[in-house]
Amino acid sequence: MSPSITSPRPSTPETQHQQLKPPPSTNILLNHHSLLTTTPEAFKFHAAASLQLRLNPTIPNNPSIIPPSDTNLIISPYNTPHHLLDLQTLDPATQLLAKALTLFHPIRPDYATAPYTESFNWDSVFAFLRNQAKSEGYTWGRRHENIFYVVVFRSTLKADADGEKLHVLDEMSLREAVAGGGLLKYWFGNVDGERRGLATCVWRSREDARKGGSGPWHRRARGAAREMYERIEFTTLKLVVGEDEEGNWGWEFGEWVDE
Repeated sequence: MSPSITSPRPSTPETQHQQLKPPPSTNILLNHHSLLTTTPEAFKFHAAASLQLRLNPTIPNNPSIIPPSDTNLIISPYNTPHHLLDLQTLDPATQLLAKALTLFHPIRPDYATAPYTESFNWDSVFAFLRNQAKSEGYTWGRRHENIFYVVVFRSTLKADADGEKLHVLDEMSLREAVAGGGLLKYWFGNVDGERRGLATCVWRSREDARKGGSGPWHRRARGAAREMYERIEFTTLKLVVGEDEEGNWGWEFGEWVDE
């Protein structure tokens, strides 16, 4: 299925409240999330969240036809109000990275077992990030000034795992993480023929990840791990973005080491 912008869903008190927020002072307006599909596969494999981005916007002569806008970004396969990231809570560099990550998707079918850095369209994500920073007049600092925390979760589901329970735990844990702040991207794929899967998060900082993963739903999810999974493997990485000592812009992943 290809992603598409759909007709707005009926407004609710929550979405009405979001639309009545004061206009942001920076260039972070997005197409309202209610204009996009709610099909998870579109966000997993077709970068549907990128349809929120307003690239080279033009202003119609008739203001009444301007589509609804917001500052809340879809950062996961769940397009629901409690799972959105408010860009107004982030500094410019982190806003730019969050927007660039809307392009994120796998580029090979064996992503559950293949090397992490070779499984996704990182080159496209960071090419967009650099171009968008230039268009918004943002200058990146040194790489040591822009360090982000990445978690990779590889697993093998048990044959009799309760899929409905797993979905509830995942959805509610994500809601908890978003409420804690600093989660820039959450992605999970489909399990392969041997029930192997991969999920990943990109956080603003290690402290944000620690805070976001400390709530009751995360504790429930950890408690249910034995009944759900045959195998679980966590990897933590450091993502650095910016200029090196010679002034060359770039990005790289490395091992995360707690100080």
